[in-house]
Amino acid sequence: MGESNILQEPESALSINEVEDDEGNTEVFLSVFVQQAKIGLSYYDSSDHTLHFMLDTMDNSDLHLLDRVIQELSPKVIITSAKQESSIAQFIDRIESNRDYKPEIVVFPNVNFGLEISKQRLLSAHLQFLPPTTTESEKILYLSSCIPLDSVLMVRSIGGLLKCLERRRIGFDMEDSIGVPIFQFLTYTLNDVVYIDRDTYSALQIFKSELHPSVFKLQSGEKEGLSLYGVLNRCQSKFGSILLRQWFHRPTRDLNILKRRQEVIHFFTSPRNLADLGTLQSCLRNIKNISTVYSALCIRDTIRSIPQSIKLFSEISENFTDDLFYIGTYISKVVDFEESAAKNRFTVRPNVDPVIDEKKRRIMGLPDFLTDVARTELENLDPRFSTCSVIYLPLIGFLLSVPRLPSMLDKQSFEIEGLDFIFLSKDQLHYRSTRTKELDSMLGDLHCDILDMEMEVMRTLQASVLQRSDCLHKVMSLCAELDCLIALAQASRDHGYCSPTLTPNQRLALIESRHPLLELCTPVFVSNTYISSETEGKVKVITGPNSSGKSIYLKQVGLIVFMALIGSDVPAKEAEIGLVDGIFTRMHSRESVSVGLSTFMIDLNQMAHSLNHSTGNSLVLVDEFGKGTNTVDGLSLLTACLNHWLRRGPQCPHLLTSTCFHSPIQLGLIADSSLLALLTLETAIEEEELVFLFQVKNGICQSSCAANIATLAGIPTELVKRAVEVSELYRTGRSIKKVDRPSADEQNSRCDKVVEKFLNIDLDDPEMDLDFYLKDQVLPALEEVL
Repeated sequence: MGESNILQEPESALSINEVEDDEGNTEVFLSVFVQQAKIGLSYYDSSDHTLHFMLDTMDNSDLHLLDRVIQELSPKVIITSAKQESSIAQFIDRIESNRDYKPEIVVFPNVNFGLEISKQRLLSAHLQFLPPTTTESEKILYLSSCIPLDSVLMVRSIGGLLKCLERRRIGFDMEDSIGVPIFQFLTYTLNDVVYIDRDTYSALQIFKSELHPSVFKLQSGEKEGLSLYGVLNRCQSKFGSILLRQWFHRPTRDLNILKRRQEVIHFFTSPRNLADLGTLQSCLRNIKNISTVYSALCIRDTIRSIPQSIKLFSEISENFTDDLFYIGTYISKVVDFEESAAKNRFTVRPNVDPVIDEKKRRIMGLPDFLTDVARTELENLDPRFSTCSVIYLPLIGFLLSVPRLPSMLDKQSFEIEGLDFIFLSKDQLHYRSTRTKELDSMLGDLHCDILDMEMEVMRTLQASVLQRSDCLHKVMSLCAELDCLIALAQASRDHGYCSPTLTPNQRLALIESRHPLLELCTPVFVSNTYISSETEGKVKVITGPNSSGKSIYLKQVGLIVFMALIGSDVPAKEAEIGLVDGIFTRMHSRESVSVGLSTFMIDLNQMAHSLNHSTGNSLVLVDEFGKGTNTVDGLSLLTACLNHWLRRGPQCPHLLTSTCFHSPIQLGLIADSSLLALLTLETAIEEEELVFLFQVKNGICQSSCAANIATLAGIPTELVKRAVEVSELYRTGRSIKKVDRPSADEQNSRCDKVVEKFLNIDLDDPEMDLDFYLKDQVLPALEEVL
């Protein structure tokens, strides 16, 4: 580890770049865990005993995201696992080489970062805000509302962090203190990165993985389903697709970055630039192998013919230097691409190395030469052999091959004087003669010699190219960015998107906006407007019948804001988007038996996360919160949450919530506020059939139209009628009588009995008491029927 001192921490932890302890100073302990291009991290601030965590996030091979985190936090101690990917090891080496910043680096055994061990350490921590009587199961429920436990890498980083804090007794006031003191859990995001959790990605369908339909690829991976990433990913190169996925995982609030992307997209959406777009796309398809250099030169020449006022274009023109031309020319002079493709190995062109050329000339002339040698050998062979040949086998050398005679039955019979038997193959005996030994000595193993020499040329070529590797890395980075922006421009052209106006203000205005996924699945899509600001209402409560489009409207707003935060155009006529710092949702319950939580508890956790972490610049989408429990309790919780956000005033987020609870509005349970706006979706009744217009307007919905929806869903008509009857009785406060109606078969059976009773009456019988018979036999049977 360079000039650093390596110290042994308890239980095999390694401390690198040790610094003197100063308990009086504030210390930030940062724990990092990297796996498969994802990073999970957490840190502990000893000044206020708060634990901060960042959700699992995509990062590149250089760990650019981690570098920015360290620049912001300047941690005194960095903790990581001993069993890590090479990227984190290289990153640590770079930190050690930095003379201006020397944090202490602690490396624990990987077992300390185990998932279950990390969860147990969290449960064992001293949570000051929980009563001492809190049980372990109650702790688990509370922690699940504070920390997204499905971010596995982040949870594992917390395990290593708490291990280090326990060993150093950070925050322990007395010797008998139990557990690391934690006063608060806080979400951490970089200053210009927008916070989006996994539930939001899932609810908005930003990513959606599906099993590959091919039976040959079931074990190899997944494919992207109908998702926003699938719609926008028109990248021609693998590197572009990877970078675009990183953009999706790290939407940004940095106006400079977003405007840089927007100007490129705007350029390529112009019809007069279609020719350049097509040329660049065809070149970007080859950004994957050695032909990358030639494609990059084509990209450079195309870009240089374009106005250089756009920053990305000027960077490409500047960075695609003569080094690139040198590399391309050098490779083309050395590598024989046609032969390399035919032989499936590296092959050198002629006139590069005279020794290789001479050996290739010899090996090409071998057939005629070996024929002459064989004629000479045949003269010296046993007369029983009428033919022979001399062959060359790589790694073995030159051999004399003769046909097997009928008398040659075993190995002893294969022996021929003056020849060394080597092997038998397909009734051909192979020997080494004096002449073949001379050929081995004179010519050597030509094939292997050529391979070895060509590999040496390839290593020389690699060394020469690597001297200009910085140029290649920059070329790949700029090509990937260009590929992403062309892909976004292509999607914008194909789907009729507009370029949004991005501002730092707390205002969202989406004029005639559309859902970017649903509009691809329906022949006609009704566009809607959404405006949110302090003067036009930041809290929107939308009511409407079931299936009227409330959830689609919520997701539509969330997706459009997200698209703007990656620099893309958006599906709207016009759009003004104030840069939000986070998108929170309570829409989709990702249930799993492994979570150990009920559906309603998962809903509550999502709502708690939105309440605790949203700011005045956040976007919060809440769909049908409270429906998973008793009606009164559910609407009470919803009302309390809405009033809480309204009381926050300027710090109230952009909130869009849909609900089927009309009581909070009708009974005036929601506080009057200029921030509140009531919306509904239009419907119409045509010939007793409910028709959805999917148009958002101001107002409230008076009925959920559940009976109409039930009829459309195929619920039997008699059940729907009874439901409407019970609903009306309940609404008006009248008593509801139980109706026990028999089945059709039972009713028919009872009617048969009544008819049979009548048919059994004998009016000619003088002893027949007709009145008694009717009362005793017929009337009871009629009562059962009626």
